[in-house]
Amino acid sequence: MTEQARIWLNGELLDPERAVVSVFDHGMLVGDGIFETVKAANGEPFALTRHLRRLARSAAGLGLPEPDHDALAQGTLEVLAAAPKWPLARIRITYTSGPGPLGSARGDAGPTVSIIAGPQAPFPATADVTIVPWPRNERGALSGLKTTSYAENALALAYAGERGGGEAIFANTAGNLCEGTGSNIFLVLGGRLVTPPLASGCLAGVTRALTLEWCGGEEEDVALDDLYRADEAFLTSTTRDVQPIRAVDGTILPAAPGPITAKAMEAFAARSAELMDP
Repeated sequence: MTEQARIWLNGELLDPERAVVSVFDHGMLVGDGIFETVKAANGEPFALTRHLRRLARSAAGLGLPEPDHDALAQGTLEVLAAAPKWPLARIRITYTSGPGPLGSARGDAGPTVSIIAGPQAPFPATADVTIVPWPRNERGALSGLKTTSYAENALALAYAGERGGGEAIFANTAGNLCEGTGSNIFLVLGGRLVTPPLASGCLAGVTRALTLEWCGGEEEDVALDDLYRADEAFLTSTTRDVQPIRAVDGTILPAAPGPITAKAMEAFAARSAELMDP
């Protein structure tokens, strides 16, 4: 059995059995909250500042009070210091609107904030992806926000899994490529590296941004069908880094990784090893 790390809850580091959240918390009742997943390597968090900045943007988008950046940074370090020294770990920072009445109206008790950590197994060397029949709404109120309202992603991932996919891919309402359930997507088309723009409705992924900064690439609208015709494609996420796509709905791509993907993987690995908080 995996050793459990201590949990940071509302500013206090607790043993797991003492970390209790109210059943009236609106994060549970109506999914009214936001979160971040942060990678840690040998006890050190990666890109924590970027993740906390995005958490603040998500809070603003939901009309929640601004999270305390310094307290969350310190809490993350405390959780890691109290955890087993896992080579690779996953940190989950969750920030909800807090306890409230039954129904959707928020209460006035203030936010609930938790930080938990656990070991993270490496992802497979390549990914098979499945396109799902439901679009992302790039004009919706939650577009681009990392919220705890994750049922759509859970359903999509189950749909993909039933068809042999390890990740589900969404188009948006315009019929263009958008994102995965927990990843961004890049394609190589005619020798050019491209990824959907944020206006497509995709999340502003931390790994996506670093890949663009370190490896190049262009943001532009991409027709969904172009994914089947791509010379190469890859996913990016906090826990995947850069993961080549092998197949799309069973259609095998020409190479996984292809030469441009391989260069992106190499560049990301080298730069992320040098800079833990880029």
